[in-house]
Amino acid sequence: MNHKHQAQSTAQSQGFSLVELLLALVIGCGLTGGLLQAMLAEGSNGQRVGRLLRERVVARRTLELVRGDLLQAQGQADPAVLPPACNLAGRTVVLHVATAAGPITYSLGKPAEPIWRGRVLMRCGPAYGLHGELGSGGAQNRVVLDALANSDGFRADPGADGVLELQVQQSWADGGQLRSVLPVALLRGA
Repeated sequence: MNHKHQAQSTAQSQGFSLVELLLALVIGCGLTGGLLQAMLAEGSNGQRVGRLLRERVVARRTLELVRGDLLQAQGQADPAVLPPACNLAGRTVVLHVATAAGPITYSLGKPAEPIWRGRVLMRCGPAYGLHGELGSGGAQNRVVLDALANSDGFRADPGADGVLELQVQQSWADGGQLRSVLPVALLRGA
């Protein structure tokens, strides 16, 4: 009896077989790989959401800049009568207003430099001073927003209710898209 008890205790103290250890190792590696892939995907998704939030802030600030220009405008202007102060380089005029400091033109089209993504919205007009007033110096032509979706990437649509609706639509190579809208009281004299 003692011999049988001793054989059972020896078999139990031998531990796991090589096949059992290898199976546990493969399962553990598979679970670790799956968790690692899930964590990397979550990090990538977090970066994409963070970029989208930053782009939303930039689009909103751009609409606020246009709104500020519209509040200082004396009315919409005809580019044939009051020409833009800058060379448009083939871009399409989407908004042209007259101010006391000079005309302000927003144009949509190809960027002048390859650092910008896709179509750009450019502002041509007097620069702002330190206190938010339009300066009296020469006109500056600056990109205010890039990655615009298409020819409708920026629109200023007058509504029947006396409100001008500013719209920005952006899209990126990874499939991300953003649309921002800001209503503004219609221009005086428009």
